[in-house]
Amino acid sequence: MTSISGAMPPILALHVEEITFLWHQRERLVEPSRVTLTDLSHMDNRILAHLDGLRVAVDGGWHPSTAPLEGDDPGAVFAVTVPALEMTEPGSLSALLSAVEHAPAMHAGLTSALGWTSSRFLRGTVKSLLTSPSVFRRRAGVACCAMHGVDPKGVLDQMIGDASPLARATAFRASAAIGRLNLKDACTAAIADDDPECRHHAASAAVLLGNRTAALEALVRCATTDGLFRAAAFSLALQVLSVRAGHQLLQEHPDHPDRPRREIEGSGLIGNPAYVPWLITQMRAEGVARLAAEAFATVVGDLAALGPAGEPPSTGIAEPTDDPGDPNVVMNPDDGLPWPDVKKIEAWWAANGSRFQTGQRYFMGAPVTREHCIDVLKNGCQRQRILAAHYLCLLEPGTPLFNTSAPAWRQQRLLATMT
Repeated sequence: MTSISGAMPPILALHVEEITFLWHQRERLVEPSRVTLTDLSHMDNRILAHLDGLRVAVDGGWHPSTAPLEGDDPGAVFAVTVPALEMTEPGSLSALLSAVEHAPAMHAGLTSALGWTSSRFLRGTVKSLLTSPSVFRRRAGVACCAMHGVDPKGVLDQMIGDASPLARATAFRASAAIGRLNLKDACTAAIADDDPECRHHAASAAVLLGNRTAALEALVRCATTDGLFRAAAFSLALQVLSVRAGHQLLQEHPDHPDRPRREIEGSGLIGNPAYVPWLITQMRAEGVARLAAEAFATVVGDLAALGPAGEPPSTGIAEPTDDPGDPNVVMNPDDGLPWPDVKKIEAWWAANGSRFQTGQRYFMGAPVTREHCIDVLKNGCQRQRILAAHYLCLLEPGTPLFNTSAPAWRQQRLLATMT
């Protein structure tokens, strides 16, 4: 872990440590979770408060690049990089970039800082990154542009053919994030890339940019092959496939150990109300009850509208504890999801199920439309907000991918302009 040495004044070390801790918490919140944009705003305000403390120190003559980083904690890199970026002095970031470049575990902190910092502080810095001979720095520049919705143009075109797999993967992600329709064919061609990460991001980008043939087939292959990108490919593929084709995908690999959970999650992603009675029965099984309730909500709407959540089963499910001697250290994948009140849900479905048409796709209680997806981005939880961002691109290829990980105030400002 990164630690701040005694050379830093104690109050500054405290701010950095608090930001580091909060950064790690935020990274979990922006993943698929039950966190709303309002919740994310509260977290971001806490981070801002500690960054303000560092800004005061900068005004007093402290330079963030002098903060000694020991270890590989990306949260600490984020903490000192944000004020360094805001200084906008030539070379203010150079020392930090040099320290981070050859420490891959720190890269996420740098990328996050570039995405967090307001664009008015970045113009000269990003230009220098994009024109750097260093592949690492060019990747950072392209990723920064993608997070801020800025097209790096020729640099992005060149990076798609870069010799570095990491650079190519960055370029494919950026192509989708910016909505570069003219790169759809290049992304489609890259579904045959030798690198599995590149193949996944190329297929995902091409699908979001409008390819529903070869790229979608590649995405489905990734969704049915064990690997690091299987879950992401599975989710996006089911958003794209028709209700019937999605159902067929759920039937593949019947002996796979993850099939029960994939069927439940996939039912919510496909959005066919015909799955709802089966999902309600799954809510009675402790091991998947919360996952089934979340899938139900993804189809028909947030469970919060039904009133208070149900109570955990009295038998309980073994969860990790604070006991260092406890051998159970694996987090439950459904941790944070509410327990369903099955009787209440059954009653609601009996009263409301008739308004849902079997065979049609529903998302959070309504057909998938641009207006509805924007509403989910404003009011939904992170799990569904990520899906809504994808749907906006799928509905109108070339639409920039809404950044659900951006600072909350930036998301709120953008949403205020969307109708």
